[in-house]
Amino acid sequence: MTSSRRDRDGEGRARNARPRDGLGRPLPYGAPGVERQPEGVVRSPEETVREGQRLLDAGMPFHAHEVFEDAWKSRPQGERELWRGLAQLAVGLTHAARGNATGGAALLARGTDSLGRYVGVPLYGIDLGALTAWAEALTARLPGPVDARAEAPRLTGSR
Repeated sequence: MTSSRRDRDGEGRARNARPRDGLGRPLPYGAPGVERQPEGVVRSPEETVREGQRLLDAGMPFHAHEVFEDAWKSRPQGERELWRGLAQLAVGLTHAARGNATGGAALLARGTDSLGRYVGVPLYGIDLGALTAWAEALTARLPGPVDARAEAPRLTGSR
C-alpha cells in the first residue's frame, strides 16, 4: 500500500502548498507564484474593503475573495451576508476570468442575491447598487473574454 504525502500547515492541517497564480490556479511546485493571503485575519470593515479593493485592482479576485471570506467568518451575524456576497462576487469574477462562464455567472448571481438585503443601507461606503449593476452587466457579457484587472469593480464607487 502506498501512502500519499499531503501538504500540511504549521498546525498539521491539510493545506495545499503549491504556488498559485493571480487567479488562484495551482502552479507546479517550485514555480513562481503570487503570495497567498493569510487565512483567518481579523480586519476592521474599512481595512477589509481597502485590502479587497487593492487585490481586485491588481487583477487578483481570488485573493480578494479570501479577504472577504475572513470578514464573513469574523463579523457580526447581521453583516455576514454582506461579506459573503462580496466574496461570491470576487470568486464569480475569478471563474469568469478563468473562462468558466457558467460558474462565473452562477456566483455573480449568488453574490447579488446575498447583497440584496443591504442595497440602500449605507455600510462602510460600499456602493451596493453599483456592485449589483456591475455583476449584472458582466454576467450579460458572458461567455466572453474577461480580464480580471480591467473588469475589477469599485467597491466604494470612487477611486
